[in-house]
Amino acid sequence: MQGKVEICGVNTAKLPVLKNEETIALMKKARAGDQKARDELISGNLRLVLSVIQRFQGRGESADDLFQVGCIGLIKAVDNFDFVNHNVMFSTYGVPMITGEIRRFLRDNSAVRVSRSIRDVAYKVLVTKERLQAETQREPKPEEIAEALGISRAEVVTAMDSSDVWLRQIAFEEAMAGLSDREKRILALRFFDGKTQMEVAKEIGISQAQVSRLEKSAVDRIKSSL
Repeated sequence: MQGKVEICGVNTAKLPVLKNEETIALMKKARAGDQKARDELISGNLRLVLSVIQRFQGRGESADDLFQVGCIGLIKAVDNFDFVNHNVMFSTYGVPMITGEIRRFLRDNSAVRVSRSIRDVAYKVLVTKERLQAETQREPKPEEIAEALGISRAEVVTAMDSSDVWLRQIAFEEAMAGLSDREKRILALRFFDGKTQMEVAKEIGISQAQVSRLEKSAVDRIKSSL
């Protein structure tokens, strides 16, 4: 990440910098429905995202991924900043929003990130477990699997735990794939963007009751698949 100039196709060396009064002026236009002003507001504050992702160096994360997630936090900050009642500069409000979005991303993904080496061990553990179970007609102990593979018991337990997480992630992705585009969009707006059912209904062009029904149906189907 250090010294990287282009992130997500954006030349970070040429990012514009808005003064606070320029930000407020654009904010007023954006609130009045000026999409161009909103876009300028976002692009003019991308350096905030860049400054935040520098704090997360050395965690093995892609700079591009962190930048994209940080941009989501920036967009949320732009859309939620109350320039009338918030007695602070936009950057003071925006940085924690960007940081929080990145921390959520790291926290949520830590549970499903399984390294290739652990996945390889997990596969060998599953195969060996099935073989030993067929031979002994009983559930093999972790120690027996470890001895058969020539690895430690801790490695076996870690691999078995990771394979559970891995399988749950696969099941979740399969459940999501079975949803309609409208259901996916509703879930994204509700749980990713934090919009109310009424706001989602207005954006999609259906009633709040329909949003509620589609949301419940989608969530129930995902739960039943896990």
